[in-house]
Amino acid sequence: MHPYRLLPFLSLLAAACAPATPSSTPATATPAAPSVFSGELGPYWYRGEAELSVYDLEQARYGELREGEAVLIQVTEPFLVGRQVKDEGGGTGEASTTVLKTNLIRRFVTGIYDYSLMTSVFTPTDGQAYPRTLKVTTSSQDWCGQSYTQLNQAGGAEWRMQLRSYFEREGDRDERLEADFLEDEVFNRIRIGGELPTGEFAVVPATGYLLMTHQEYRAYPARATVEPGGDSLRVYSLTYPDLDRELTVTYDLAPPYVIREWTETYPSRDQRLTTTAKLRAQKTEPYWSENANADLPLRAELGLR
Repeated sequence: MHPYRLLPFLSLLAAACAPATPSSTPATATPAAPSVFSGELGPYWYRGEAELSVYDLEQARYGELREGEAVLIQVTEPFLVGRQVKDEGGGTGEASTTVLKTNLIRRFVTGIYDYSLMTSVFTPTDGQAYPRTLKVTTSSQDWCGQSYTQLNQAGGAEWRMQLRSYFEREGDRDERLEADFLEDEVFNRIRIGGELPTGEFAVVPATGYLLMTHQEYRAYPARATVEPGGDSLRVYSLTYPDLDRELTVTYDLAPPYVIREWTETYPSRDQRLTTTAKLRAQKTEPYWSENANADLPLRAELGLR
């Protein structure tokens, strides 16, 4: 494993998709390995609500920027460590831990047809007991077809990867990936707080990017930095020389470390374009119980299209 230089961060917030109770209190000792995170979620995340954030999206696709919308849903919930599924209280006695779950949904239009991508990330809040993100899933749908990928923690710096794709050259694959870090877990690491990895190490790029661009599924050399973004902001950057690609995430320096904006720059056809998502609205809601027609006005409060 490539060495990290870990930069102290802070602590964080959030809600619950079925209100979770912290399964244990993360230790505060210095991490024994780069992958051990010492952040701790505050009471904000255990009030029985999820944090809903809506972003104005400009998405690079087919050599042009497309207007769209991104919705970020973050919530705590209990999670079965072995099967890596939500713990719904079945009384099986299996090991369970609290995770911060991120659902990121992106929708945009390309000409006559539209795209929808969704990524879900499940990161334990107790980084000492469970130092790795346990699971990532991403699905992509457009008028040409659909693709799906899933990463499951397999121990150490290894994940089991499944890819189910409409496209011939990708086909159906089941492989093992080794990496120090997953780009998909960046949002969760920011929100959980504690420490972010900086320096040079191996990273699996965002699964949504891999699906859309049909890049090889593997870890790529990357360089990570944290820089000031103004008096009250910080910017976390991941740069991939082999892909000519850079991710930046701008977030609040102070709790609750709200993610204000992110950018993703990489070649799209014959141009190097930058996808941008900027925060438009945010609130907390127990959305899973707000599914009646009478709840439709809540969408207007968030400016959802």
